[in-house]
Amino acid sequence: MGTTHLEPTAHVARRMFELLEPICLVTFLADECNEEMAALGHRGYWDGYFASRAAPLGRVPAHVVHAAFYNFADGEVARHIPRAWETIPPAASVAARERGSAASLRRILGDELVGSPGLARAADLTTKAATSAPTEGRMMYAGMRTLDVPGDPVARLWHSATMLREHRGDGHIAALLGARIGGTEAHVLSALDQGIHPAESFGRIHHLPEERLAAVMDGLRARGLIDSEGRFTDTGRATKQRIEALTDDLATPPYDALSPAELDELITELQPITAALKATDSR
Repeated sequence: MGTTHLEPTAHVARRMFELLEPICLVTFLADECNEEMAALGHRGYWDGYFASRAAPLGRVPAHVVHAAFYNFADGEVARHIPRAWETIPPAASVAARERGSAASLRRILGDELVGSPGLARAADLTTKAATSAPTEGRMMYAGMRTLDVPGDPVARLWHSATMLREHRGDGHIAALLGARIGGTEAHVLSALDQGIHPAESFGRIHHLPEERLAAVMDGLRARGLIDSEGRFTDTGRATKQRIEALTDDLATPPYDALSPAELDELITELQPITAALKATDSR
């Protein structure tokens, strides 16, 4: 459904996240990005992931990437950074990520949507928002702001949606820090919010050592956030809801650059794009 005369509020930030996230997810779920990374010589998915996503920060050591990404377990980043950059320049990984992601969008959306004035307009408005927010305290977003915005509308839409995703992610980390929720703990709360039980089976953490997961769960129990069966307590659910609400609130600044009419237009133009991507689960 369309909206009318929206102002940049937390509600708008949540709506934009829902519309833009399927665009960003092709990077992680569709085949083309992985194929581009493999063609460069990256040894596997995670080499390409860390090499390309962290590259806008510069050739920083693993502990800086670990801090910026926040939710990976100790040692996970160091298995890929800086080794993934030693024979493949960071800029090459960034370019491959963009090529693969744009190729996925073109395949999934088809010629009619790809060549439509609506997509080009959505790309322009998304870029206007994505290049307008303050960078202070936004490490990943600031890194992406150093990259050139592509000229091609499909690549520009992906690039700018991803900038907004990193902006939101930086704010989400701030919200987690304020609630004293660590990276692995955040995955547990996310799993429970999605109805996954036991939370330890969640794909982002199930591979961690049992003793590490047990310590995380014990810590959440001690704080009254989960019960003896590993499910949300009322306090835990309320904590998760506060984090999400603050994340939405902190994600609003980019949309201050758009007028209410432009926000309405952007949402309208994104809706068929998002629908086509959700129909394929962004694959």
